[in-house]
Amino acid sequence: MSRTGRTVLFVRHGQSQSNAGGPTMDDALIPLTELGHAQALHVAKRLPASPSRIVASPYLRAMDTARAYAALTGLGIDTNPELREFHNIDADLLRGMTGEQRRPISRSFWERGDPHERMGPRAETFAEFSERVQRFIERDLRELQDGTVVFGHGRWIGLLGWKLQGRDSYDADGMRAFWDYMCALQMPNTAIYRVRADASGQYGFEPAFA
Repeated sequence: MSRTGRTVLFVRHGQSQSNAGGPTMDDALIPLTELGHAQALHVAKRLPASPSRIVASPYLRAMDTARAYAALTGLGIDTNPELREFHNIDADLLRGMTGEQRRPISRSFWERGDPHERMGPRAETFAEFSERVQRFIERDLRELQDGTVVFGHGRWIGLLGWKLQGRDSYDADGMRAFWDYMCALQMPNTAIYRVRADASGQYGFEPAFA
């Protein structure tokens, strides 16, 4: 299979209960809101009618967004655990908190800029997250067929774009710079990004259907 001249689309999931400020729950089990389900149906109709493959994060909100598209196209969904969102704070440390209460805790995490900080036993460090996205680029992205549509998460897709643009993210300065980039990106739910592999094997990253 040729690894050049390919286009892969990455789609952020629809609005989740966490996005809407709902109470903290285990990251993998956060569901879509009613609006999120409507967004999933809407984006399914904007995506290509005949994708070569559908891939999704195993987290519920990404899977439910992908299911709307799978129902429309008749394809199954392949899951890839590398696509799961950055779980930077253990949910047990935030249990019962609303989005407004969580926000300053998350902001402090990014301001400290320690890529090896682990906020709870079930949390992931930023360095581990960065390495996971890098593994996907070096192993999985190289093998995805032209026309694949991938459903995932905001920070994950943001870090993919950051890395494909040749930026570093492993040290404290890189971590803070990435967060500034994410804040400026302001990626809405069901945003679509296009990744292209050119004839030289280099990747481009850009919004799709703007």
